[in-house]
Amino acid sequence: MPSPLSRRSFFAAGGSGLTLLLAACSTGPADGGASAGSGSASSASSASSAPAEGGAFPVTVQHVYGTTEITEAPTRVATVSWVNQDVVLALGVVPVGMAAVEFGGNAQQSTDWFDAKLEELGGERPVTWSEADGIDAEAIAAVQPDVILAVYSGITQEDYDRLSKIAPTVAYPKDVPAFGTPWRTTTEVIGRVLGREQQAQDLVADVEGRIADAAAQHEALSGTTFLYGTVDPAAADQISLYTDVDNRPRFLEDLGMEQAPVVAENAEDDTAFYITWSPERADELESDVLVSWAQSEEVREAIESDPLLGSIPAVQAGGLVLQTDDQEVLSVSAISPLSIPFALEKVVPPIAEVAAAARG
Repeated sequence: MPSPLSRRSFFAAGGSGLTLLLAACSTGPADGGASAGSGSASSASSASSAPAEGGAFPVTVQHVYGTTEITEAPTRVATVSWVNQDVVLALGVVPVGMAAVEFGGNAQQSTDWFDAKLEELGGERPVTWSEADGIDAEAIAAVQPDVILAVYSGITQEDYDRLSKIAPTVAYPKDVPAFGTPWRTTTEVIGRVLGREQQAQDLVADVEGRIADAAAQHEALSGTTFLYGTVDPAAADQISLYTDVDNRPRFLEDLGMEQAPVVAENAEDDTAFYITWSPERADELESDVLVSWAQSEEVREAIESDPLLGSIPAVQAGGLVLQTDDQEVLSVSAISPLSIPFALEKVVPPIAEVAAAARG
């Protein structure tokens, strides 16, 4: 089972990715001083734009480590990993504490979409902590939560046991692998926990409508095959590709694209979120579009000039979409109802442009 660090470190598959990974693992306040080590736990409080739905409690939620009962509407919500804090905020509740966004975050170790929603709600910035070395139970306990959300996460049984001693904790669903919870499921489960089930359903419907609108706007995406991963001649594993377990391919599929069959045909473990591929077989990676992350645009030339990586059909045909903006990468990697509008505006158009060219 991938750990939170290994999950995040896959972004750093490039040869110079170690520098990025070390930067992502650095600590420091993400809130101008309201970090886990500063101020009292009571200095941040949940704020809401709408009350919990009547008669919603008690709620019992099943997950990979059993069941958790929520007896009343939470007022102090803490989140771990990625995604969960976005969903909580999108449902009108400001978390009292959350993990700092240490890869792809902005100067506040947050994201632009989270900050925009926080400003809209007029909420106080949550206390943050680093998860570079795993779950920080002490920092979480300091914010005195009455529920801890890990619906999208890879927390272990040990993590769950420690967190459950602090407050009722909801882990990821038992029918999905670690870090494999779809954004819709995360939204629906958190909606139940917060007593906002109908609001969650409405939110999912709204976001699905936005995705459908984007698909209609970019007709070339429909039926276009893709591979999504990291290709870099300087990396230890020069080719890594995401599987359908991961939310990145799922997002492109929601837009009407089709993942190239080579991924499913070679994924030996149906719980793994990526596979590695031998550069010697790069010419077998048939797809119209290849989406890859890199630290700089210079990697494109390195890929195209590499005798093996340059043989990838999409590279040869001009179908390489190289993502170099960390927040754009994160908006799909840690996909949520808050990040999807950002991704539709920033991430999708370059892919659609390449898809249109590939389709002629």
